[in-house]
Amino acid sequence: MGSSRAGAGNHLLNIHVLENKPQARMVAALVHHAQSLARRRWRQLVWLSGDAEQCQSLAQALWQAHPWSAPLWVGSEHLSPRKARTRLGAEHQLVVLDTHSTGFDPEALGALAGTLTAGGLLVLLTPQPWGESPDPDYARFADHPWHWSELSCHYLARLARQLQASPQVVRWRADQTLYLPRLPVRKADEAASGDSDCLTSDQAYAVTQLVGLKRRRPLVITADRGRGKSAALGIACARLLTHKAQRVVLTAPRLSAVESVFERVAALCPDGRRVATGHFVLAEGSELIFLPPDVLTEQVNAQQQGGDGSYLMVDEAAAIPAALLGQWLAVFPRIAFATTVHGYEGSGRGFALRFRATLDRLTPQWKALTLNAPIRWRSGDPLEALVNQLLLLKAPLPSAQTDGSAVATKVIDRARLAHQDAMLEKLFGLLVQSHYRTSPNDLRQLLDSPGAQLRMIEQAGEPQAVLVTREEGGFEATLADRVARGERRPQGHLLAQSLATHAGSREALTARWRRVVRIATHPERRRQGLGQALLGEDMDAAKQQGAALYGATFGAEASLLRFWLALGFTPVRLGITRETSTGEFAVMVAKALNSEGEAVLADLSERFQTALPALLAFELKALPAAVLVVLLAQMPSMPLSGREWQDIEDVATAHRDPALARSALQALVRVASHRALTETQQQAHQQLSAWAFQNIALADAHNDAVKSLRLAVNSLIEVK
Repeated sequence: MGSSRAGAGNHLLNIHVLENKPQARMVAALVHHAQSLARRRWRQLVWLSGDAEQCQSLAQALWQAHPWSAPLWVGSEHLSPRKARTRLGAEHQLVVLDTHSTGFDPEALGALAGTLTAGGLLVLLTPQPWGESPDPDYARFADHPWHWSELSCHYLARLARQLQASPQVVRWRADQTLYLPRLPVRKADEAASGDSDCLTSDQAYAVTQLVGLKRRRPLVITADRGRGKSAALGIACARLLTHKAQRVVLTAPRLSAVESVFERVAALCPDGRRVATGHFVLAEGSELIFLPPDVLTEQVNAQQQGGDGSYLMVDEAAAIPAALLGQWLAVFPRIAFATTVHGYEGSGRGFALRFRATLDRLTPQWKALTLNAPIRWRSGDPLEALVNQLLLLKAPLPSAQTDGSAVATKVIDRARLAHQDAMLEKLFGLLVQSHYRTSPNDLRQLLDSPGAQLRMIEQAGEPQAVLVTREEGGFEATLADRVARGERRPQGHLLAQSLATHAGSREALTARWRRVVRIATHPERRRQGLGQALLGEDMDAAKQQGAALYGATFGAEASLLRFWLALGFTPVRLGITRETSTGEFAVMVAKALNSEGEAVLADLSERFQTALPALLAFELKALPAAVLVVLLAQMPSMPLSGREWQDIEDVATAHRDPALARSALQALVRVASHRALTETQQQAHQQLSAWAFQNIALADAHNDAVKSLRLAVNSLIEVK
C-alpha cells in the first residue's frame, strides 16, 4: 500500500476517526507509544483483532496519524504476503500485515519483522477470535482431496495463545480497548565500535577479518537479521578495492539481496560509479561485480573466474546449493561465506552443519565468526524476541542422551504437542540442525498437514530422533490416468504423483503410500541405529494400517543413497535436473509392504532400470560418478560372453578403440558393481562407469584420456 492509496481515503477515514473519539485517542496513544519505542531504538508488534472492516479502518487511521518512514501494507489488495521476501533489505517504520482475506503466512511475518526499523510498529490484523479454524493460507498444503477449511489449526491456536500471554505485544481489540505494555527504563548506549564506518564492534571485527582474508582460509559469517552482515561485506569490499584487490566477485541467490552491499561501496567510494546493475567501477579501474550463482559456476568451469589473487564474497550462502559452494571453494583462494541464520534466506544453522564437512576437507583452517549485536535496533528489542518465540527461530538442539537405556519409538499426538512448548522447540531444533533448509512454514505443516504423522525416540525427556511422514496415493483409477497423462495435477502426493507423471505408472497413484518427509537424528547420536529403529517400527505400523508402499525422496548423495538401499529400499526414479535447494539430483526409493506393493514396485523398478542407461548419456550426464556406481549395483548383471571378454581385453591390452567396444565395457562395469573391489579398483570403476555411460573422458597429470581409460579397464579385468 503506497502513500497515494492511503491518501485517496483521507476524507472518509478522518471523519470516521473524529466521530469515534475513543478510537481516535487509542490511535494517538499508539503513536505516542511508538515515539517511546524510538527513544529506546526498539520495535513492537501490535495485534489488532476483530472485524475486517473495523481493523482496516483503524490501521489506516494509524497510518495517517504520523509521518512514518516508508510505510508498507501487506494484504490481498496490496503487496501479497507471498512477495514479502522481496522486501528483504528494505527498511520500513510501519508495516501492516492484514490476514483477513489471505490468511497468515509465517514467512511473511518473519521477513517483514526484519525490515522494521527502530521506533517501528508491525501491525498484525487478524479475525477475532483467531486460531479456532484454519485460514486460506492453509490451502498451500491441503493435499488432495482435503479442502483447507477441513484441516486442523493447532499452529494458529498456538500463535493466538502466545500473543495473548506475551507481555511484549500491544493488544488492540477493534471493538474494545487498547493494551499498551509498559516499557522498561532506557539503558545506556552501547559502546562505539572504534571504526568510523562501522556501527558495532562486531561489525568492525568482521570487516577486519574480511579485508584480511588469507589464502585457503575461508571465513564463514553467520548472523541474525539486522546485524549489519551485508553492510560489513560492503565496507570490506570498498576497502579491498581501494587498497588490495583489482576485482572482487560478489554472489547471492538474487541481486536484490546484495543491493545494500553496492550502496555501501558507493557511499565509501564516491569517485566510483555503477556502470551496470551489478557492476561498480572505481576511478583507478578496480571493480566489484555481481554474478548470479549459475553464471558464476559457468565461468568457473570455463576457467574465467578464480585463480591466484581472486576474491569471492558469498552472501546468503545457506540459500545456495552446497555443491556449488564447494566448487567455488576449490578455485577462489580468498573466499567468505555469509548467511542469515533464520529461515527466510535458508537455515544458516543447517548450512553450517552440512557445509562444515566440505570446509574441513578442502580448507581445514577455515574460520567461523558470528555477529551478535543488532544494528537496526537495540538489544532487548521486544519484536525480535517475540518473533523468535512465535516462529521458533531460536529452537534449541536437545541434549544428547547416552545413558544406555532401551531405544523405544512412540507416535506423537500433534494436538498435545502444540501445547507442549518446550518439547515442540526441541523437536523443531532437531529438524533445523539436521536439514539443509528449514523455514517457519515447516512448523505449521508439522502441526497441521493432513495425513502427517510424527514418531519420536525420546530419552530422559529429550528427543533424540524424529520421523515425519505423510500419507499419499489412494487415487481413483480415472483420476490416476488423467494425472499420468498430464491432464490433472492435484495438490500434494509428491512421490506417488511424480511416479505417475514421470514414470507413467497409474498404479503408483492408486496404491496407498507412506512417504518420509523428514528424518532427523541428534548429531551426537548418529550411526547408532536410531533412524533405522524409527523407520522399522513405522513401516510395521504402516503395513498394519493398509499402506502398500513406503517411500522417500532426497538429494542423490552416495552415502545417503547407500543408507536407504541397506534398509531394503529400491530406486524407482531419478530427477533429470538438479534441485534448486540442494544442487543435487533428486532420487526416489520405495519398499513394498504387501503383495499389491510388490507388484507396483516390480513395475516401477523395471521402468527405472530400462530408462536409466539412456538418461545417463544425456539428461543425467552430470550425475556424480559416486552416485552412478551405487545405482548400477542395483541393476541386474548378466555374465559376460566370450565375445565381450575379447573386446574388453583388446581395449585393455591392445589398440582397440574403446568407443567401438562401449557395450562390452558397460557390461564390465555392471558386473564389477556386484563385486568386492579394492580401493584402486573402486576408483577405476567410477572412472570407467562415467566414461561408459556418460561419455566423460578420463585424464590425469601423466596420461592422455585413452591411455587412462585402458589402465582403468585393465584394473577391472580381474573381477571376472
